[in-house]
Amino acid sequence: MSRLTGKVTYVTGAASGIGLACARRFAAEGAVVIGADLVETDEWADAVAGAPATGFHLLDVRDEAAQRTAAEAIVSEHGRIDAVVTAAGVAGGGFVHMMELAEWQRVQDVNITGTFLTAKAVLPAMIAQRSGSIITIASVEGLEGCEGGSSYNASKGAVVLLTKNLACDYGRAGIRANSICPGFIDTPMFRSVMANMSSAPAIKEQHKLGRFGQPEEIAGAAFFLASDDSSFVSGVALPVDGGYVAGHSYGLSQLLFG
Repeated sequence: MSRLTGKVTYVTGAASGIGLACARRFAAEGAVVIGADLVETDEWADAVAGAPATGFHLLDVRDEAAQRTAAEAIVSEHGRIDAVVTAAGVAGGGFVHMMELAEWQRVQDVNITGTFLTAKAVLPAMIAQRSGSIITIASVEGLEGCEGGSSYNASKGAVVLLTKNLACDYGRAGIRANSICPGFIDTPMFRSVMANMSSAPAIKEQHKLGRFGQPEEIAGAAFFLASDDSSFVSGVALPVDGGYVAGHSYGLSQLLFG
């Protein structure tokens, strides 16, 4: 039996990248999978083709009313929401003295306010059923700083602490909340950012495995956190990063292993 059989799962940012990979893995594990994004893609339909039931909501995660409507629709049709993955997000950054307020606000609005509104939308159902797993997608850049990362790092650091507070506030209601903190993952957003950066090789080498990650590797962690295998895991910020935050590298391993 697949380990998410009977689970109702909801994924924002489901049309591409990490969200799409999570939807695909959940479908493969027997879950009901409902997605949300600004657009619905052919890749989404292919990813969830094996799920027992699917649905898709066209919405902007910054829209509180749309978020509430989507969550209510899921409960109306399926009776519950067992797990949510908040994969919707945008890139951003720059040096603070050069950044326009509107650009700062754009990144915060999607990455942290969107996460807050998704959690707010699903919590009534999870409280009523006395169970649920909230899985937020943060970043290694929410755990430590990096040059030029200001707005993005701040937003993802906020996601980490919001998630810890969710774990504190709702644990007695049977609800778990955990963050996944990916390293640099090969997604469409990643490729668009890296295309304009000469530092990509140096960033790659900060991953102790010597490579960038794949969306499916983040989906594996999300599957664990959505499943009963993680029933005693809550309040964790889990790096899935090829060793990015393990420590500093100075090239010695390359001399030994190539």
